[in-house]
Amino acid sequence: MGIAIVYETLEGQTGKIARFVEDLLRKQGEDVMCIDTADKMTDASFDGIDKVILAAPVHERRHPRAFEVFVGASRHDLADRKTLMISVSLSAAFPEGIGEAKEYLTEFEMRSDCKADATLLVAGAVRPSGYDYFQQQVIRHSVLGERYKELDGGTQEFTDWDAISDSIRAFIA
Repeated sequence: MGIAIVYETLEGQTGKIARFVEDLLRKQGEDVMCIDTADKMTDASFDGIDKVILAAPVHERRHPRAFEVFVGASRHDLADRKTLMISVSLSAAFPEGIGEAKEYLTEFEMRSDCKADATLLVAGAVRPSGYDYFQQQVIRHSVLGERYKELDGGTQEFTDWDAISDSIRAFIA
């Protein structure tokens, strides 16, 4: 079975997730192809592909535009294959943010005119030392609130790797 992982990463966490999924699938003997939608020179053929895993982060309430455009342009190819959409956001890290994380996914589906067979909301990571002042304030006051004090300026990862593994195994079964 051929599996494509179509992803885009902005700060690196979604790329880390895509590589984790790729390694997991290869260890299970699957034939895997990765497509980074930020790379305009990537071969985007779905020949020999039975299942597709889509993965993208949410920043400022939306997935990357190049990812949305790629998925929208590929929607007919994707409709012929079983698909899983992994939406990576900080909103997915906390129970009170799940509703908002679902809204991001709904908005993505409307913009790309593509609805995956299965979805997975995944918590991302925070890298405050790499943010400008405005980004730090949004993370501090709008996203993390009191939880921000727990950060020491370094990366804080919220990703549940076991949940991703379980979902990927279920998807390919």
